[in-house]
Amino acid sequence: MKYSRLVSTGSYLPGKPISNDELAQRLAKLGIETSDEWILSRTGIKQRYLVNEQSPLSTGDLAVRASRLALEKASVSPEEVDLIIVATTTPDRIFPSTACYVQNALGCKRASAFDLQAVCSGFVYALSVADSMIRSGSANYVLVIGSEVLSRILDWKDRTTCVLFGDGAGVALLKSSDTPGILSSVLGSDGQFGTGVLASDARIEGGQIVGDPFIRMDGKVVFRMAVEKLYDSALQVLSKAGYTPNDVDLYIPHQANIRIMTMVAHKLGIDAEKMMISLDSHGNTSAASVPISLDKAMNTNKLRKGALVLLQGVGGGFTWGSVLLRI
Repeated sequence: MKYSRLVSTGSYLPGKPISNDELAQRLAKLGIETSDEWILSRTGIKQRYLVNEQSPLSTGDLAVRASRLALEKASVSPEEVDLIIVATTTPDRIFPSTACYVQNALGCKRASAFDLQAVCSGFVYALSVADSMIRSGSANYVLVIGSEVLSRILDWKDRTTCVLFGDGAGVALLKSSDTPGILSSVLGSDGQFGTGVLASDARIEGGQIVGDPFIRMDGKVVFRMAVEKLYDSALQVLSKAGYTPNDVDLYIPHQANIRIMTMVAHKLGIDAEKMMISLDSHGNTSAASVPISLDKAMNTNKLRKGALVLLQGVGGGFTWGSVLLRI
């Protein structure tokens, strides 16, 4: 029987970091008041990276740069890649997919490619799909990418959302193996908490934008739903593989809000030192959040061979998911 294992990771953040103080100064020019203390105390975010005139990169460009790093680390050539999945909320165009752009830019001539849209849960969803493809024998090497340019859809006059998000990309390279790497996965959704709770409710019609193209969020509902669904799905994915929260060596939740992350870890009984925190350095990067954190953990030697890692995403849709991974 075939299984999927993590071979390598990569990530890319555009431009220079923008601190809370610098962002507050920019927003002040628009008549919006905020501060480092206000942002940090409510979110845990200290800085973020944004695509701008000095770093005019697309979602696909970020994905390509992160993917090249992952391939180089593993000494895997682009021609060996069988499948590319790009999880994104901010594709570069209606079609063709961002994944096809990445496939061409990398030179992955044999690879099939498609985008996956599950907002902040996108990377976890994509990991589950990639695992299924490898287990079925349809792919040997799979690039699983989360890439976002969320600054495109931020209303800079809405301080409840614009201070939260950043741009970036993260990648996991999976390979077919005789020993299990991804042990279990659990995905979920509830569409009744879609539009009106967390959404960018717009479309292109007749060459015009119809609806509200900016991210809008009901913070209280999102907080409650995120804690509930992350907690429940964590227990489900662990139980499915025969483990408990005590067995987890590293917990990597979606990097959205330190309060949500801390509350879920506390409810699960996972020690604070076992939780990976990276949102302080890059903010909420939606589908890129989990793979950026995973790459950071790999690069800082937080993960030894054989470690048990719990990955979680939660976001608009409403969607959520958990993956249990053995390094």
